[in-house]
Amino acid sequence: AEAAGVVVLVEQTGADRTRELDLLRSPRLKLTDGLIFSPLGMGQEDAAALDVSFPLVLLGERIFDGPADHVTMRNVEAARAATEHLLAQGRRRIAVVGAHEGEVLGSAALRLQGYRAALEAAGIAYDETIIGYTTLWHRANGADSMRELLARGGEFDAVFGLNDTLALGAMRVLQESGRRVPDDVAVVGFDGLDEAAYSIPSLTTVDPGRAWIAKTAVSTLLERIAGAVEVPARTLLADYSILERESAPSA
Repeated sequence: AEAAGVVVLVEQTGADRTRELDLLRSPRLKLTDGLIFSPLGMGQEDAAALDVSFPLVLLGERIFDGPADHVTMRNVEAARAATEHLLAQGRRRIAVVGAHEGEVLGSAALRLQGYRAALEAAGIAYDETIIGYTTLWHRANGADSMRELLARGGEFDAVFGLNDTLALGAMRVLQESGRRVPDDVAVVGFDGLDEAAYSIPSLTTVDPGRAWIAKTAVSTLLERIAGAVEVPARTLLADYSILERESAPSA
């Protein structure tokens, strides 16, 4: 935004659906030219609320096919690629850390969908006993989820953390338990956070195109503000890549 010569005002909504809906109707928006909106409390049933009278660009994985431009990542495809990276190394018991119980739409659900698609294509049955559930996606949640998985006694030779911080927390617990990464258990994360390159071992992860998403969200909003595009709402998807590091190197 700075490069484009515009000022950004940030308002936190705390993943609260009511606050998010209120924001879309807030008189404060009259002070701005447009909104980049990343809801965490709203869901697909709220798509109609995005039909607003001001330029709006949607981020995130909570609402799809709405009446606003949507800039997002390829969660399913990228998660499938992460799982296939582990499968290509001969790993067959791939645990997951960070699933959300009962979630149908959202980052966790979409990434789990990609994981399951990779297993199915490889002829490997989905095993609920090696799926670790959490509520939040922080290091402590990844660590707690891994402790629970180990306590269950299920065997696994790889871990897919649904984001990098979960994977880093899980990797710490694996090492504390005496399991070597990647010799005994390979680990892959998701997000391409800078800190993942500096863990020991460094974390193999998915770069889902966050820099492209940020740049594209701003440029798309500015196009709408200027009236430069008169096309229906578009879904713009970032490309992804696997950043291969020490925690899950190719065989």
